[in-house]
Amino acid sequence: MGISDIKRKDFFHLFVLFLITISFSCSVSHSPADLDGKLENFFQKGAITIAVTDSGLGGLSIAAEAAERFSRAKVFESIDLLFFNALFSTEGGYNSLKTREEKILVFNSALRSLEENYHPDLIIIGCNTLSALYEDTAFSKKTTIPVVGIIDSGVALIEQSLKASPESKVIIFGTQTTIEEATYQKGLAARGIRPERVITQACPELESFIERGWASEETEMLISAYVDEALQKVKDHKESIQVSLNCTHYGYALESWKEAFASYGIKPLSFLNPNTKMIDFLFQIEKRNRFQGADMTVSVVSMVEISPERIASIGSWLEKVSLKTAEALGAYELKPDLFEWKKFVAGRD
Repeated sequence: MGISDIKRKDFFHLFVLFLITISFSCSVSHSPADLDGKLENFFQKGAITIAVTDSGLGGLSIAAEAAERFSRAKVFESIDLLFFNALFSTEGGYNSLKTREEKILVFNSALRSLEENYHPDLIIIGCNTLSALYEDTAFSKKTTIPVVGIIDSGVALIEQSLKASPESKVIIFGTQTTIEEATYQKGLAARGIRPERVITQACPELESFIERGWASEETEMLISAYVDEALQKVKDHKESIQVSLNCTHYGYALESWKEAFASYGIKPLSFLNPNTKMIDFLFQIEKRNRFQGADMTVSVVSMVEISPERIASIGSWLEKVSLKTAEALGAYELKPDLFEWKKFVAGRD
């Protein structure tokens, strides 16, 4: 290979990286840093309503941690914490829809309902799949409500961990849509992380198994199968590996992930979960103890029935973090007309 060939190769690499950077900057949901103006007004309030939304029950883990931290931090005097389940059908969620356009239209409808019916002061998208779609919704172009998605926090967490261990690689586990959107890969490339350090693994249907039983034998077997698939993409199992769980459901089954890797004799450097990191901005030191106490309500609303099996499974995990959130799940409000979706999906009346 001559010098000119090397230069052409380097130029091509830089050009591809440039395109990836542009693509990423146009496709991710907002991070707190992008919303300084809106959040300044938000933090001036004493009473607030915060909505956490997800396509299923994974985001309840974020709501539970937020509830627990709000009770101690006294950032606001009154907090109404709402979990808005954006799942539209028990027969299949966003990952089952045939086109990206359908996913965007359905999620846009859910967001409009959330704004019109509950008037939140802040929306937290506790879902990687929906965060990847948010910027392309009509809602994102019009709303004055600050909206924070989980992807930016996830990318920042992975970048930080990889730069702290320069020889390590990361395996990103996510839903089919999260992996296909390639938002994490693009975001990490834009931050200077070489593509060969990033391994991705889609985990179809895993979130449903976790909801029905996060500690069940079936869930453990499925996680083990996906870990096996991912490790087949790692050339040398002696390499330093970090594991990133990029679906809010996956953290419920953290012990099963650890056991699956241990069965191959592998102890990852870390298990990364952006659920905690994405709400850190709400509890900065300078914003704590503004009030003597904090009155808080937690509620859950869903347009699909949440089975007793799922309530028992997820509730048993939530009650260890926030009893109020576990109780809210058990007393969730069922609203079958919460938002429109059938008219946006081909073949549904």
